[in-house]
Amino acid sequence: MTSIFDAEGKNIACTVIEASPNVVTQVKTMESDGYDAIQLAYGEGKVKQTTKPLQGHFDKAGTTPKQKVVEFRSYDVNKNLGDQIDITEIFTEGDKVSAVGTSKGKGFQGVVKRHGFSGVGQSTHGQHNRLRAPGSVGASAWPSRVFKGVRMAGRMGGDRVKTKNLKIVKLLPEKHLILIQGSVPGHKGSFVIIEK
Repeated sequence: MTSIFDAEGKNIACTVIEASPNVVTQVKTMESDGYDAIQLAYGEGKVKQTTKPLQGHFDKAGTTPKQKVVEFRSYDVNKNLGDQIDITEIFTEGDKVSAVGTSKGKGFQGVVKRHGFSGVGQSTHGQHNRLRAPGSVGASAWPSRVFKGVRMAGRMGGDRVKTKNLKIVKLLPEKHLILIQGSVPGHKGSFVIIEK
């Protein structure tokens, strides 16, 4: 992340996203596929790391192997196979967008961090080493089990997350950069899908 100053002198925290031109690898229509969509590919991949079916897909579009392929429905820009789409064709400064990505994986976490439990927290009632424990999780004689969905410790993060209503603060088309106000899901260098 970084920060920039707006016209009024306010300091705005921003996330810098590199968005080099995407290549159209497939155009789906109602007649051929049953719905309208456009498939875009991003990043420079390697031939030896690309599967044969995907390599044929890229060859048909007349492009080199790419790292990421994403499909967008209800796409209103008319493009042909192999065309490139730049950020200035889709976005303008001040647009509200959504960012979709995979959140940071945090491993196995307890209930205090994972679900916001407060723990026992007091020094009374004779407990020992119980500050961050979950407490009671099930009943006794009936139903003699723990119900499904009880919040417990477990793996946290690594989920698909969508952050909505993010504002595009600045576009730098010559460097293929988008500055979005606030934070987006994922670690540094991860792939993020920007939807209008």
